[in-house]
Amino acid sequence: MKHRILLVDDEPDILEFIRYNLTREGYEVYTAENGKVALEIAQKQKPHLILLDMMMPVMDGIQTCRAIRQNPELKDTMVVFLSALGEEEQQLKGFDVGADDYLTKPIRMKLLVSRVQALLKRIDPDSAETSAPKSAVMIDTESHTVTCNGEQITLPRKEFALLNLLASSVGKLITREEIYDKIWGEKVVVGDRTIDVHIRKLRQKIGEEHIVTVKGVGYRFEE
Repeated sequence: MKHRILLVDDEPDILEFIRYNLTREGYEVYTAENGKVALEIAQKQKPHLILLDMMMPVMDGIQTCRAIRQNPELKDTMVVFLSALGEEEQQLKGFDVGADDYLTKPIRMKLLVSRVQALLKRIDPDSAETSAPKSAVMIDTESHTVTCNGEQITLPRKEFALLNLLASSVGKLITREEIYDKIWGEKVVVGDRTIDVHIRKLRQKIGEEHIVTVKGVGYRFEE
């Protein structure tokens, strides 16, 4: 299966650099320099993944992502922001309009390719081209550390608690409501996409394959 990727950025040099590298990896790549053109291409080509800049003329990334999510024909398209705006507030805005992930520029091309492969594996889990060996994850609650594929990782308190909650019930769906209640508590007011930000950070550290998203409901942990 040849995945289709749409790159949307108002800087031609960035478009060409990323397009060249993703094409070398075997992807079918389309480009657009603003959100309006991106929507036209997306409607016609039905990309599997859209890499979307945040700040653009005509239609910015937020407007574009919102329009994509309102289009029933693009409901299964993954949208990932690739933006120089790395503040958590900007990331939350991206998740609020329906983004699946948020990557911060500048990003090394090898890392970007790896992330793209992992993201596309979510919609094509049996693809031999994008599959990677799963890493073993071990959690030590006493030392508050995580070992992933033999390497010890120290996580912030909330990330550790979230991972421990998910991993304590392998294969079981943990709802967003249950996560809010057990990790943040009923009396703590947090943004609607706070969980998504923490999940994204965990995936970056332990690998994409362990935490599975059940859209609109919650998450489950797979060994």
